[in-house]
Amino acid sequence: MPEALLALDHVSQLFRAGGGEVRAVDDVSLEVRQGEVVCLVGESGSGKTTSAKIAAGLYHPTAGAVLFEGHDIWKMDSAKFGTYRRAVQYIHQDPYASLNPVHTVFDTLAAPLRHHKIVRNHAEALSRASELLVTVDLTPPENFLFKYPHQLSGGQRQRVSVARALTLQPRVIAADEATSMLDVSIRVSLLNMLKRLCADLGVSFMFITHDLAIAKYFAWNGSIAVMYLGRVVEHGPTPTIINSPRHPYTRALLAAIPEPDPDLTRQRDRIGLRQLEASSLAHVPVGCSFHPRCPLFEDGLCNVVRPELERVDGEVVACHVVARGERDQS
Repeated sequence: MPEALLALDHVSQLFRAGGGEVRAVDDVSLEVRQGEVVCLVGESGSGKTTSAKIAAGLYHPTAGAVLFEGHDIWKMDSAKFGTYRRAVQYIHQDPYASLNPVHTVFDTLAAPLRHHKIVRNHAEALSRASELLVTVDLTPPENFLFKYPHQLSGGQRQRVSVARALTLQPRVIAADEATSMLDVSIRVSLLNMLKRLCADLGVSFMFITHDLAIAKYFAWNGSIAVMYLGRVVEHGPTPTIINSPRHPYTRALLAAIPEPDPDLTRQRDRIGLRQLEASSLAHVPVGCSFHPRCPLFEDGLCNVVRPELERVDGEVVACHVVARGERDQS
């Protein structure tokens, strides 16, 4: 297996809030290899976005390390750190807030090209910007180059954001809920475009989503890491996570995916959560953080001892009951 291009090595992130501390990310380890798609999945507040921002160098982790090609990014000299920052780009969730409203599409794309001296003059900048728009399926490019963000649809804005991320020829793109604010009708076309970038350009993705259906579609040949209250509770190849989920939280997420056929909905197994609402990051439960909601809860175990990730059939799962059942069968 090739060496990880980008890795989170036991990273944690604390934020001060209300006179106390909130552990938004707790001892997370993830790896992204060249051309690979890794999806981070979970409810709001699970730590997905914070993990991605740590990977992109936007947050300095409280503990642990971010490794790019095996080297800690926060111990690099300025030249190597600059190489890393160009190689890892970030796409924000909101296409309406991520673009400067007073800059045209050309201004947005030309700025990084000029700053990093990728182009030498206006003509080269115009040519390269046009090429980028074609890459993200905004054609003909002359119809978009000199438009302002308010003149574009949400899908078109997000494609401009992708084009901006591609200006520096990145090797990894962290995409934060890149389709969540778009109409359902255009989500698939955007995902297909991102998949093409992965296949044609060899770009790796750390893709953030709360929707396992999107993760299944986009990362079928990659992997899914399921996060809950700042921790990874299950991680493995996408087909394994989708077809044979082990952690009860993953099963609950899959059960929440709507089915277009009402008969399939009625036949689906119900996941009887003990409570619907997740705990607060400011008051993470002792032991397994999922235990107040977990249908497999065992008193004196799940509410006392925090489960560690254990390997189970090609994936890793943090659940006392699942791990014990696997040991009993072997």
